[in-house]
Amino acid sequence: MRRLLKNMWQSLKIKHKIKLYTDIVLLIILLSIFLAVWAMKSSLLDFSAILKDNSLVSDFTQCMEEESELFESYAKTGKGDVYQELERAIWDTEKIIAELPYDYKKIGEVRYAKTWSILNMYRVYCDKRDAILNMGERTQDHIGSLYEVYEIQGYLLSYSKQLMRVTLEDGVSAYAGKVKTIIFIPVALIIIELIFFLCIRKMSELLNSSIVSPVMDLAEASRKIAENDFFIEDVNVHSQDEMGELVHAFNKMKYATGEYIMALEEKRKALDLYHAEELEKLEMAGRLDAMELDLLKNQINPHFLFNTLNVIGGMANLEGAFTTEAMIQSLSFLFRYNLKTPEEKVSLARELKVVRDYMFIQEKRFGNRIKYEIDCQMDAESVLIPTFTFQPLVENAIIHGLSQKEEGGRILIRIREVRGSICFAVADDGVGMELCALRELRQGLRQDEMDRTGRTRIGVFNIYKRIHAMYADGEMRIHSKAGTGTIISIRIPDERGNGFGEQ
Repeated sequence: MRRLLKNMWQSLKIKHKIKLYTDIVLLIILLSIFLAVWAMKSSLLDFSAILKDNSLVSDFTQCMEEESELFESYAKTGKGDVYQELERAIWDTEKIIAELPYDYKKIGEVRYAKTWSILNMYRVYCDKRDAILNMGERTQDHIGSLYEVYEIQGYLLSYSKQLMRVTLEDGVSAYAGKVKTIIFIPVALIIIELIFFLCIRKMSELLNSSIVSPVMDLAEASRKIAENDFFIEDVNVHSQDEMGELVHAFNKMKYATGEYIMALEEKRKALDLYHAEELEKLEMAGRLDAMELDLLKNQINPHFLFNTLNVIGGMANLEGAFTTEAMIQSLSFLFRYNLKTPEEKVSLARELKVVRDYMFIQEKRFGNRIKYEIDCQMDAESVLIPTFTFQPLVENAIIHGLSQKEEGGRILIRIREVRGSICFAVADDGVGMELCALRELRQGLRQDEMDRTGRTRIGVFNIYKRIHAMYADGEMRIHSKAGTGTIISIRIPDERGNGFGEQ
């Protein structure tokens, strides 16, 4: 029988296996829910009904006692606020008495008789109570009716206490009868749930052996194939469903794919050798082009340029052209500084010397249109700043600011030490920039790209990049206003404390 069931399981299609497994699990879940509901009804709901009956009888007794006390108080005082409390108590009593259990089959003969007596007597009581409450002046008949109401209230309280006692006795008797059931229910639930668990586990093992295990074997075989191991053992499977067909097809394709991959690998190796030879040829050609370019560059010797400028300066001196000689010397210093300064940082004094030489040439070019001032309150020889910092900023101020004003303008270079940092600014009173152009320039600097207008300010862009690359907390800011001018301020750490200033 077991072998027959196993063969039937292996012959099922995957969707039928999953459907059968799902149906069995769903059936077990429904049975578990049914058992849980039954157990709850057999214990909690029945006990809840007993407790509810006891609570209703107790509430009726309390409401009746409260109503009797308020009725007596009102009969003695006749106060309006007492009458309002009495009406509330009467409403509560009527509400509770309407909820008292009155089903003969459920509560039994004794409780039914007690409840019947209370209900009938309460009707009589209500008529006499309402007659007294609606009576006007007090007479001899009023006194007699009042004591009659008191007597009925006493009977009602007596019957309610008797009903409470009987209800409690019935509840205790019912609880004693259900003790055996309460003890049996957990044991039965544990046994039944254990049987359900074993059934689900067995079904899971069958599903695992017919679907999950073959998939894992296929995955393992695929990992080995990915490592170029195509001659592994075949994947074994005993099921006759789609998974069995897939495994058989996989085993057939494995060897064919291995042979195909090996052929492609041999072809790839041949192509790699061919491309390696081609790349080596291209690299040699690139090296030859670079050597030819270096040769052309070396033909223009910087020393030839410096010597030629010195010869021209000497001839200007002999001819008495002292201004021309000074301009040639300044230009020669600028060329030598730009071509022969490999350091990343130089002294502030050298940078200011470059600015003075550059401005000397520009002053000769523009005449009195351009003025400049250097306000340095630091020891220029001991301070190190990045190379080529001031001259591009001053050139930028002249080209984009002052040269576009007919009357020219003024450039101020200000250098200060502020709280362990070196702060210097290059300010001009030129044409300035519109707000949109300033925003575009700032955005281009932050995004590490040139502005899209074509008016690329290469010097400012390069200085911005070098400041942030050389100093973690360095910063460069640009402020400008159309018709007023531009200020470029830079802050870098003061490195003199680290020994740089002594170089």
